[in-house]
Amino acid sequence: MKDISPAKEKKKIIGVIGGAQADEHMSGIAYELGKEIARNGYILVCGGLGGVMEAACRGAYEAGGTTLGILPGAGKDSANPYVSIPVVTAMSHARNAIIVRTADILVAVDGRYGTLSEIALAKAIGKRVIGLYTWEEVPGVEHAGSVEDAVGLIKES
Repeated sequence: MKDISPAKEKKKIIGVIGGAQADEHMSGIAYELGKEIARNGYILVCGGLGGVMEAACRGAYEAGGTTLGILPGAGKDSANPYVSIPVVTAMSHARNAIIVRTADILVAVDGRYGTLSEIALAKAIGKRVIGLYTWEEVPGVEHAGSVEDAVGLIKES
């Protein structure tokens, strides 16, 4: 008989937030972050589109991890090819609240105002935010100097 008991321990969900457009350097950082998230057995949640989101998803996907994309539009077709589980919201930027609520911890990589809104939502509800090359002036963001430092901060939780 198959064991259908509930999972003993829930996997930690790490939100990766950042720009929908990213240069090669930021994409490389996001890729390495995604890879380390998967290697540590965490699930990655993001906005499911391009830029930082796609690079992080690709890193996690290639390392055998699970990626959850909370999409702004009304169809799954906008998801980047490395999203394992697309969640269609038709909520545009309002989907940021779902990303923030779903994540146990968030890591902001680069980004502009959409990323800033996610950081603000997270801090407003007491979520931990780790920053990599992002909004340094925002109080409460724990800045990491490297992917390794960011993963170390995640492990402390």
